[in-house]
Amino acid sequence: MINHDEAGSVRPLALAWVSRHLEGGERVVRTEALHGGITAEMWRLTIGTRDGGARDLVLRSFVDPFYVERAEDWLKREAGALTLLAGTDVPAPALVAVDPTAAQCEYPSLLMTHLAGRTVLDDEGLETRVPLLARQLVAIHALRPAERPREYVAWTTADTVVVPKGADASAWAGAIDVIREPAPPYEGRFLHRDFQPGNVLFDVLPSRSAGARITGVVDWAATSWGPADLDVAHCSTNLALLHGPAWGQRFAGAYEEAGGVLAAAASERLYWRVRDGLACSEEVRLVAQAWREAGRTELTTRAVEERLEAYVTALMDALG
Repeated sequence: MINHDEAGSVRPLALAWVSRHLEGGERVVRTEALHGGITAEMWRLTIGTRDGGARDLVLRSFVDPFYVERAEDWLKREAGALTLLAGTDVPAPALVAVDPTAAQCEYPSLLMTHLAGRTVLDDEGLETRVPLLARQLVAIHALRPAERPREYVAWTTADTVVVPKGADASAWAGAIDVIREPAPPYEGRFLHRDFQPGNVLFDVLPSRSAGARITGVVDWAATSWGPADLDVAHCSTNLALLHGPAWGQRFAGAYEEAGGVLAAAASERLYWRVRDGLACSEEVRLVAQAWREAGRTELTTRAVEERLEAYVTALMDALG
């Protein structure tokens, strides 16, 4: 969902900072507040060019105090990832400028190019989009950067899991016990770490889902080094909550069909899926709100909780 505002809506210091990184004779002529994200404030900036044309940039700023404390690390990682990706076939924004410590802007910020396309969160056309998501993730995991990003960080612990109201107590207790165990051994891969439909852009129109193609992957602030299973698990959880638990179960198969390699043992694969599902339990309200803002108005907090409960229970049933 997009709100249309006048050019002065971006905070003054940030607008001045952006202006310093434009070409001679260019200026910001319009801004649009982009909604649907959780951690950062996003603006689409229309830049008037010297020849009378226009181009678009995106300004990403961390304004919430909780996220401001973590912004320096995230923005440095995102800037590094975008620099790396510029020389690859992975469609990602190009870095324009970054101010990770808010030395010049009101808040820690990153300026990047705008990519064509849009996020598609509807159920319609999902059968076509899932294989595209899987192939894109395989391509990301195939990257071998000269300098690895930092090791992944687990997003939950056994003591911070929030058990949904009415959940199968036995299944969830078993799931929490799963993540009390040490992580399985793994072969490291370059991870997006937040790869899910909300961070992938498509050129598809609602009436032509069969012709969909991915035009971009965004939000590289959590780029990490770790098991491919972790990225697959995160996308699986999001598919389960957006479209139903069965879709969460199907994504790993699509990833393997696209040439991706997951952990050899079923118990190891399920460890990562359980871990990511439980991590989402702490953010259900925020996730549901972001999806409603993006147009999925039926996804109330309770509806997402019920899907999460069903998904985690199904994972534990698969464990036997």
